[in-house]
Amino acid sequence: MKNPFESGQIKNYLLLYTSVVVIMVLFFIATSLFNEPKEHEKKAFNTEVNASQIAKQKEIQESLKPEQHKFKLLEKAY
Repeated sequence: MKNPFESGQIKNYLLLYTSVVVIMVLFFIATSLFNEPKEHEKKAFNTEVNASQIAKQKEIQESLKPEQHKFKLLEKAY
């Protein structure tokens, strides 16, 4: 087997590696220059609770309460 340092194969692989790294760096620079971050407005949320919301919450809580069972369990297991 030939020595890759003498035949010049290592030089080709290093050139390929450096060219890939340079292309990646150039793409990173290009995307960071032309992609400006957009500023979003802060939303103000209404924290006041009105009567209709309170009524809806009560209805939801009542619907989530466990219902009484329609059957009675046996005291012994057969």
